[in-house]
This record gives sequence, structure tokens and C-alpha cells, in this order.
Amino acid sequence: MTETIEQAFKLAGQPVKRGSMAHDHDMYMMLADAAAQTQDATACRAYAARLEELAERDGHKLYLAIAHRAWGVAHRLSGEHGEAETRLNCALEIFRDLGTRWQIGRTLVELAHLARARATRDAARDLFAHALAIFEALRAQPDAERTRAAIAMLSKDQAS
Repeated sequence: MTETIEQAFKLAGQPVKRGSMAHDHDMYMMLADAAAQTQDATACRAYAARLEELAERDGHKLYLAIAHRAWGVAHRLSGEHGEAETRLNCALEIFRDLGTRWQIGRTLVELAHLARARATRDAARDLFAHALAIFEALRAQPDAERTRAAIAMLSKDQAS
């Protein structure tokens, strides 16, 4: 599938009307975010690098934060916990500045996964709980359900 998507970047596109065609940074944002959600470190690294470059060039703070989060996921999955923490905290700071609560919640979930990887279960539980409160306030049910499942898994890990 990745090959098909990357081939699509090479095709000439004609917008139906001015401003209706997605730009490269929109596509790379979706790809980097999907890679982070599917926990694909290789794709995170590939797409986050290009997204970060484009977001910095265009001064697009939201996309820059999404790139930071994707980098954070890639670093965590590769066992590079210090780098992951730096990237995820950069993302969180930008999302807070922008007031994007859903993105804040998603980033807190990634910080919780990092805390779990570092075996700091109390920190992970607190981060998951904070994210869950945000998702419930937003009525973001799929995210709330995934976060509840992560909390249950954390409790299960602690019991064993």
C-alpha cells in the first residue's frame, strides 16, 4: 500500500476548483499520523521527516506538532526513550499553545506508552487518566475506549 500512495505523489493532479487539492504537507501529515497510530516506526521516520521539513518551511505549527509526535512514536518503538520524550513534549507544548484538546489527549496517550515502556507505571496511569478525561469531555468515544483498554492492560501488567 505504501508504494501505491507514494506513486500517487508523482501523478499530476488537477484541482476541481482553487484550493481543493491536497498539498504535499497535507498528505504527509495524514501519512505520518497514520504511521504513528499503527505504531509503524519505519513509516513514522519516513513520513515525519518530510512532514517536519514542510511544516517548518510553511510555518504550520499543527503539522509540526504532528511530526514531532510521529518522531516520538518512532523513537519509543526503537527504544530511544530520551529522544521520544523530547519529541513528544515538543508536540504537547505546541498542541497546548494551539488549544487542540484532542491532539493533546492523543499525545498524552503516547507519553503514557513511553512511561509504560520505561516501566514507570504510576506515571503511565496518570497520563492515561488525563488523556481519558480529555477524550470523555470531547465525547471522543473511540479514543476513550482505546485509552480505557490501555489502562486495563496496565493494571493487568501490574497484577502479573
